[in-house]
Formats: sequence, structure tokens, C-alpha cells
Amino acid sequence: MAEAIAQTTASVADVLLSVEGLEAGYGEVQVLWGLSLQACRGKLTAIVGANGAGKTTTLRAVAGTLTPWGGRVMLDGEDVTRVPSHIKAARGLALVPEGRQLFSMMSVAENLELGAFSPRSSRSYAERLDQVYALFPRLAERARQRAGTLSGGEQQMVAIARGLMSDPQILIIDELSLGLAPVVVYQLLATLKQLKQNGLTILLVEQNVHLALAVSDYAYVVAEGRIFTAELTANPEIRRAYLGL
Repeated sequence: MAEAIAQTTASVADVLLSVEGLEAGYGEVQVLWGLSLQACRGKLTAIVGANGAGKTTTLRAVAGTLTPWGGRVMLDGEDVTRVPSHIKAARGLALVPEGRQLFSMMSVAENLELGAFSPRSSRSYAERLDQVYALFPRLAERARQRAGTLSGGEQQMVAIARGLMSDPQILIIDELSLGLAPVVVYQLLATLKQLKQNGLTILLVEQNVHLALAVSDYAYVVAEGRIFTAELTANPEIRRAYLGL
């Protein structure tokens, strides 16, 4: 269970990713309004909230696929707010996007190879490939199979494994459980726990609040593009309206 549904109070040395006063949107529509959060080293931090709350927009702004309007994104003490997404990936920020977004006509092995394009990850390609196949033995069995022919759960495994192939400092996952059977979700959550135990920092966006709070060390509630404080999340009406609790 998450220790808190609020901002963490970790020391600077413990914080790997820091988002400060983030503002972003699409066209003339503002979605994020001064959103701030932290992800601590070796911890699993969850972002929860209803559809349309701004969770995916937050991840896109952090990863660099959406340019922030204001605020800062700090990775390991460095300001990367306006750094291009491929440079962020090369510096250790890996995003597993909502809907997997695999290259469906390419094989599992080819999708994984694309995750190791940077000098940071290519130096240890063979070792990392062995590691992800150990985590997901089913992918080793289907290495030559086209990714688009896999089940939804297997495709999510490929998406996570592709992110791991980049040798990330932090793995960011958008909507892990979307469209998956419960048994597959629990298998993937067990894998995330194992990765965390191995020291990987994970930031997880998840609409299933109960699952997210069960596996995370810290959790943030996002609603209407803002972080709710601990006082607000203790309000029964807000918990029912935004968290389904």
C-alpha cells in the first residue's frame, strides 16, 4: 500500500525525477495547471485519477513528446524540460506508452532491438536481452513472431521489455492494465515489484486505483490537471468522485 496519497518529502539525493509547476496543453486548451510531483530512486510511484484528469499529458510532457508551457522537469538534478524525447531516452528516461505502440509488422526481437538504439544501451545489448527474456520467458519463445500477432498481455510485455532494453534510470508506464485480463495484470505487477527490488525507479500511471495503491510506495492523485493534497484526498466525497473509493 502506498505510504501517502500526496507529495513525497524525500531528500534531494533520493529524488531521481522532479516535476515542478508543470503547465501543458493542446492548442489553446490547457490541461496541466502547475502540477508538481517527485519519483524517488528505487521506489514505485503511482499517479492515479479519472479519465481526462491529465495523467497521460503529464507523462508526455515529462518524456518530451509534448512541449511544456511552463514549469520544470528535473532528471537526476539536471533540467531536461525542453530536451528532445530521444535525448531524454538516451539519458535514462524510458516511456512505455498507453496502448503499447509497437511496430506490429516487426518481430518481437526487432521491437526489442529498437529499444536499445542509444550508445548507453547498445553497449550492453546482449546482456540486457538476456535479462528481459529471463523476466518474460514467453517473449524468448516468440522472438521471431510478429508483434501484432501477440495477445494483449504479450504485447504489453514487449512494450515493457523494449523500455528496459534502453537501460533506463526510470521506467515510466502509462496505463499498465488497460484492456488486459486480471491474471495478466497481476503477472505484470509482480514483474514491476521484482524490477523495483532490483533497484529500478518506476513511475506508473494507472486508472485502477486499488491496484496502483497496492503496489506503490507513493501515490499522487491528479484531477483537473492538478495534484490533490492529502487533506483533499481524505474528503469522502472526493474519494468517491475521483478515486472510486
